[in-house]
Amino acid sequence: MRLKDKVAIVTGGARGIGRAVSELFAQEGAVVIIWDLLEEGSTTANGINTKGGVAEFHSISVTDKEAIHAAVGDIHTRYGKIDILINNAGITRDKTLQKMSLDEWDAVIDVNLKGVFLCTQAVVPYMKEAGYGRIVSAASNVGLRGNFGQTNYSATKAGVIAMAKTWTMELGKYGITANALAPGFTLTEMVEKIPVEHMETIKKQIPLQTAAQPIDIAYGYLYLASDEARYVSGICLTIDGGISR
Repeated sequence: MRLKDKVAIVTGGARGIGRAVSELFAQEGAVVIIWDLLEEGSTTANGINTKGGVAEFHSISVTDKEAIHAAVGDIHTRYGKIDILINNAGITRDKTLQKMSLDEWDAVIDVNLKGVFLCTQAVVPYMKEAGYGRIVSAASNVGLRGNFGQTNYSATKAGVIAMAKTWTMELGKYGITANALAPGFTLTEMVEKIPVEHMETIKKQIPLQTAAQPIDIAYGYLYLASDEARYVSGICLTIDGGISR
């Protein structure tokens, strides 16, 4: 029970990597608060509770500052603390540079970058008061190496890495760690529309010759959120089968 009695917020926890994180954290003893706009979050929370874990689902947009602060205050009132924040929510709006609209740029910046900022800003006062906190934010290996057709997405993920390094310097003295986690190609709902032949080409480019499963990424989040990683801060843990070597 590596997270016994911890209270963890998981944004984008309804499905994919976020669901795997939510389920794993609950298995490890955490109270899991799932924030998502997808109603599948309710199914994920119910599944966790049915198996003996403790989870809640709340329909929260990571771009809504007022809703975030209200929800964080409510969590602290009811549980007395917020130990862990997993900034997992993210979207894509892929286009090449000259075809990308301003709306497509803004949508990805708002969720993937501004959302991480808003959620972290809201929980930090409570973590500082407690003298303890684990903040882990979803980057991506494309934030390290770029990717064709993902100017907006790559920029946000590079920004997430930089924010984690900055927060390490600002928050370390309060017992708060801040890290980023950069998954590679992972078999989630986000990649379901990729043609099979293209999927096989992608896998061949990966040294391990296979795509990640969501649980592979969730184990990385578990480590960084645990007390085992008490002296780990300001890093970007890359889990991508070796493609970013």
